[in-house]
Amino acid sequence: MPNRLAQESSPYLLQHKDNPVDWYPWGEEAFEKARSEDKPIFLSIGYSTCHWCHVMEEESFEDDEVAELMNDAFVPIKVDREERPDVDSIYMTVCQMMRGQGGWPLTVLLTPDRRPFYAATYLPKRGRFQQMGMMDLIPRVQQLWDGEREKLLSDADEVTDLLRRSVDEGGGTDAPEEEALDTARQQLSQQFDRQHGGFGQSPKFPSPHNLLFLLREWHRTGDDRPLQIVTHTLDRMRLGGIFDQVGYGFHRYSTDSHWLLPHFEKMLYDQAMHVLAYSEAHQITGTDAYAETVRDVLTYVQRDLQAPEGAFTSAEDADSLNEEGESEEGAFYVWSTDEVREVLDDVGDDDLAELVIDVYNLQEDGNYADESTRQKTGTNILHLRQPLPEIAADRDLSESELREKLETARTALLQRREERPRPGLDDKILTDWNGLMIAAFATAARTLDEPAYREAAENAAGFLLDTMQDAEGRLLHRYRDGEAGIRAHLDDYAFLVWGLLELYETSFEPRWLEAAVDLTEECLAHFEDADRGGFYLTPDDGEELIVRQKEVSDGAIPSGNSVLLRNLLRLARMTGRTEWEETAADLHAWAGKQVNSRPGSFTALLMGTQFALGDAREVVLAGDRADADWTSLVEAVRSVYAPNTVVLHRPPGDAPAITRLAPFTEAQTPLDGRPAAYVCRNFACDAPTTDAEDLAASIT
Repeated sequence: MPNRLAQESSPYLLQHKDNPVDWYPWGEEAFEKARSEDKPIFLSIGYSTCHWCHVMEEESFEDDEVAELMNDAFVPIKVDREERPDVDSIYMTVCQMMRGQGGWPLTVLLTPDRRPFYAATYLPKRGRFQQMGMMDLIPRVQQLWDGEREKLLSDADEVTDLLRRSVDEGGGTDAPEEEALDTARQQLSQQFDRQHGGFGQSPKFPSPHNLLFLLREWHRTGDDRPLQIVTHTLDRMRLGGIFDQVGYGFHRYSTDSHWLLPHFEKMLYDQAMHVLAYSEAHQITGTDAYAETVRDVLTYVQRDLQAPEGAFTSAEDADSLNEEGESEEGAFYVWSTDEVREVLDDVGDDDLAELVIDVYNLQEDGNYADESTRQKTGTNILHLRQPLPEIAADRDLSESELREKLETARTALLQRREERPRPGLDDKILTDWNGLMIAAFATAARTLDEPAYREAAENAAGFLLDTMQDAEGRLLHRYRDGEAGIRAHLDDYAFLVWGLLELYETSFEPRWLEAAVDLTEECLAHFEDADRGGFYLTPDDGEELIVRQKEVSDGAIPSGNSVLLRNLLRLARMTGRTEWEETAADLHAWAGKQVNSRPGSFTALLMGTQFALGDAREVVLAGDRADADWTSLVEAVRSVYAPNTVVLHRPPGDAPAITRLAPFTEAQTPLDGRPAAYVCRNFACDAPTTDAEDLAASIT
């Protein structure tokens, strides 16, 4: 019989609806049961595409023996971290405090009033080596709860107190300055893997926000080292197994140091952040391979993640069914040499299979090793060791000839792969992740001059603004199966506004800027901590949790506070509302204590520091967008990497929409009927120009 999770909409919760564990969703029904029956809570947090979440479910939550113990000792609660990032943030912080690290699946034991006294990640059914198992943990906790409860309650009080004190960190006037930028750049340089790119060893996470920070450091300092770190990392990732060479898109992370063996899940936010990094690198270097990577990633997103509504679904699973009908990580993506030969021997090129095996470094006994056992599976991950021009030269082929052959092979392999059981799709639409994707599509549209990408960004933005609202007009977090729900968190506001700002600077349609302004005002009204500084993750009228979190450090994606800082600085320049620059300064100062202690962990926030301390410019392009001279001015602006520049369009005539949003533009009109550019910096404006070359020079 299905448990209570059968009534939920989350794909992750629905995966557990047939478990013998008597799961409850997060909510008052579960808390009341814990209080009335005097039982602790077994809180399990994960997400639908999490490989080790699947492993723990199979080993323990589907096991009748474990389920009987859990149901007797606890009130079990399941939470989808992607639906409830507020709950996840609190208890992940607890796990990091207690264990020194965290991850998913996340296991936390709570008192009935939700205070934590134990935390772990993955737990096997039975203990092995020095790792406790579920069959060991549950009786032990039950014994302590019945006989030594005061010790557990004391631990819970101590952890909760530490958690609450952590929220109060920050404050004061110790805002990051250039020294923090220099230190962060040096720290990343020290962590840089000079051979394979990226930072650190294994497991290796891409961390595109680090790359975006370093591109701005190259721009700020004129030092080539940050740019070299970025380009080497982008080059190596694109060649590696972390990039899906057949169907495109980036996997979550690499389990080794050289980007070969990926953790196979594909997350929407990763695709967005990679597109932003490769787009900016292309704008700086003009490297065709970076533009190609942007197009490939967006091809994957539109083909496999775009929902009929125009927005984008969340993720694809790491696991899928293998030939034996068993769930296996990476089964969808790996190849034996025999299968490659079988597929490619039918395309009319006798040498193609061996070329692919050679170029993509396939081995007869396989190059893929299982993540948990590290044993070879006999299958392969397609990857490159050299860029295609070098491969072509080594084989006495022209680059175009090699590309044509490999594209023929890729198309055939993709067609065969589509016949396999696909990984599970988490089809919920999240506002925050879609905000990032809107920013990515809009940025790609500008840097690659691709109108179709602008259209994709507009469709997604239109869906979110039209659909993701409650009866009071407040922003919502999640949409699935025709229903929008869960009041938005800080990240939803910050990331969506980021996307809308990029979309405005791509399309120059005032409605996107107007929406960004409205959402920012709503965000300030409900999330700001006016007394101590910073912005809470949850709104002032949201569910009361044991602590109201404020996040500033970067995880897989930037924190909401980091993105909001840069949004406020950009909006202040775009609208002339200096009070928003004051709010940004307060936020910047609040974060200073944490950022200055370890700058390399806060690169997304430091992009706001770069903007605040840099030579920021406002550019108003006045004129008719149909005029060829106006197009030349736009192209001049977009030809220059100017990350601290905001750009507005002032149409001829009254232009009430932009005048209302940015009153200072009212006097900035065409010159003698010709489109003109007005450039201001450090609160002083240059004489307007109608010359595209002069404009480009003024913002370089």
